[in-house]
Amino acid sequence: MTDAEWAAVRPLLPVPAWFQGRGGRTEGYCHRQLLDAIRYLVAGGISWRAMPADFPAWARVYAFFRRWREHGLIAEFHDRLRGTVREREGREAEPTAGITDAQSVRAAATVPAASRGYDGGKKVPGRKRHIVTDTLGLLLAVAVTATSATGTPRRAC
Repeated sequence: MTDAEWAAVRPLLPVPAWFQGRGGRTEGYCHRQLLDAIRYLVAGGISWRAMPADFPAWARVYAFFRRWREHGLIAEFHDRLRGTVREREGREAEPTAGITDAQSVRAAATVPAASRGYDGGKKVPGRKRHIVTDTLGLLLAVAVTATSATGTPRRAC
């Protein structure tokens, strides 16, 4: 992560309780190091245990990511970044229109039967991914259903 990227991202991150004087242990690693490790993992498509030695231990990075995910901070961070990008483009932070798309994707035999189906129209066995983006192409919601499901899902993840 470049210094310019970090300067843009840092104010969007939640402030740890110990930093605000509310108690708790200080964290052993800088948030920038942890975010760099997560970005490397996502960009390379590697497993957690394959994290290079240049980054903090994979278990620490995963614990950091899991804690943020469980508290909804990953989604909140994504929404804040999307709002910032939209404002830089001269738009309102929250979109008023969305574009929906669905795509059937083949699933491996190891995918549980409960989450896959058969799309008779496209003749594809597997899953269907539903994506909603704003007019700039920024992600709003994602849901994955069995291909045999009809219509759009009621709840997007």
